[in-house]
Amino acid sequence: MITLYDNAMSPFAQKVKMVLHEKGIAFKRVTPDLASPEKDFLDVSPLREVPALVDGDVSLFESTIITEYLEEQYPQIALMPRTPVDRARVRLLQSICDSQLEAIIFGMTEFIAFKRADGDVAASMLGKAKADIKHLLGWLESQLGTRAFFNGDAFGMGDIAVLPYMSTLALYKLGPAEGSSLDHWFKKAKAQPSFQRCIEDSKTEVGAFKESVARVYSGLWPRQYRNHRLDWFLRSGGFDIVADGYAKSTIRFSQLPFYTH
Repeated sequence: MITLYDNAMSPFAQKVKMVLHEKGIAFKRVTPDLASPEKDFLDVSPLREVPALVDGDVSLFESTIITEYLEEQYPQIALMPRTPVDRARVRLLQSICDSQLEAIIFGMTEFIAFKRADGDVAASMLGKAKADIKHLLGWLESQLGTRAFFNGDAFGMGDIAVLPYMSTLALYKLGPAEGSSLDHWFKKAKAQPSFQRCIEDSKTEVGAFKESVARVYSGLWPRQYRNHRLDWFLRSGGFDIVADGYAKSTIRFSQLPFYTH
């Protein structure tokens, strides 16, 4: 059976779980302690991140790599569109959502949940986040066009790419405009059983997420400001926040892969 190293609050992990559920692939969930990861987890996920997947002798990390592997290894139920043009369009959606949109939501969470700053600094950066989100929602609306789903006529990989982020935006009261094409899509997509199973998983970890604030500020679990997240913080006026967090070991950057010498 496939083993998935998971954190139910992670949009990247939710992507992989939706693919597994949509394809009807049985799997076992393991939630690693990211503050004190065991060697077995690090052997599978050398960057100390979720999701990571073990399928027999195959070990993979990085969500899009995993979903592409599952699509090719288990092709009986296809989740990617048929034509090269549509497949490329879906990959563009994945790229923008996993970098641009994820970075903004991560940044908002740093202020809302982790209280990285308050006053004028927080207000300014949250305002920048809302403006960026409005821009990206417009872009997503244009990408959806007249399609029923981002994938085309039926739910698939394109929708899986967008759905976890849209769900979080809705929780932050920043979802699509009522009555828009994007709103109609969201109402259909979020009812998908594979996504509802992800939501059920996340409910069990809300308490652990709240406790993670104390772990971050104790230095046990510094938040990772990798590439796109760091980019958004710096261009949105958060240089001093990043410098302070790094000095206090509550922020970390990307690391070289762990391996056994």
